[in-house]
Amino acid sequence: MPHVLEHTARPLIKLAFKEDLGDRGDITTLAIGVTDHHCSASIIARQKGVIAGIDLLTLAFHEIDPEIDLTFAVKDGDAVRPDQLLAKISGAADRILIAERTALNFFGHLSGIATLTRQFVDAVAGLKTKLLDTRKTIPGWRSLEKYAVRCGGGENHRMGLYDMFLIKENHIAAAGGLANAVRRCRDFMRTCNFKAEIEVEAQNLQDVKDALSLRVDRILLDNMPLNEIAKCVEFVNYRIPLEVSGNVSLATVRAIGETGVDYISIGALTHSAKNFDVSLLF
Repeated sequence: MPHVLEHTARPLIKLAFKEDLGDRGDITTLAIGVTDHHCSASIIARQKGVIAGIDLLTLAFHEIDPEIDLTFAVKDGDAVRPDQLLAKISGAADRILIAERTALNFFGHLSGIATLTRQFVDAVAGLKTKLLDTRKTIPGWRSLEKYAVRCGGGENHRMGLYDMFLIKENHIAAAGGLANAVRRCRDFMRTCNFKAEIEVEAQNLQDVKDALSLRVDRILLDNMPLNEIAKCVEFVNYRIPLEVSGNVSLATVRAIGETGVDYISIGALTHSAKNFDVSLLF
């Protein structure tokens, strides 16, 4: 995991433990009295999938006890099978018990995103189409979730509202038309002395023609039926990158890619990924 992501993960991990332990701590572990016990444990995959967030396991366990030792049998981006060993852990039994669920929550969430992303990537194998995430992420988790998408073989769309212009239907209405919206974005860049790509949302072929005439950087085909997407691809003829978004599923993604679009953005990668099933056993 890139070092910069640690700065995102650490505050989230601290908050998670504060939420979990409250003012009394882990009363079950305190009650059974295993403070002086040293133990070994294994983290085991319970399903087929793709791993993301190995370093979060270390960060979480070390937040409770830096002396806990972790040895990993896999790395982020690896495909794993059910019952495969992912890591060995040794240390104080009570500290491992306290950290277990929080650590696995982080790891399971990111690995779930990586797993779903890989399923979509596999569905368009052999096509030129690249799969993107969206801004539909859990607040505070965006950089981590987008990292998990990369672990699964996907790519990131813009990170936020600050690094790319995306002129949508409401922006066009508020600006009094597409041409006005594009012009104001270019004026804004000149005034503020920076450069960013301009992407325009299109609802139909006429919108695509209008956007193309304005020499924007990318056109987003929003919620278009397959036959309309194909018409847009044919008209544009690779003069500008085309992106498709809206209700994309594993059942439909390949057919969309086969139209020849450059990108497909999928909110489900982050907002609908099922938690990866993983266990820690002493």
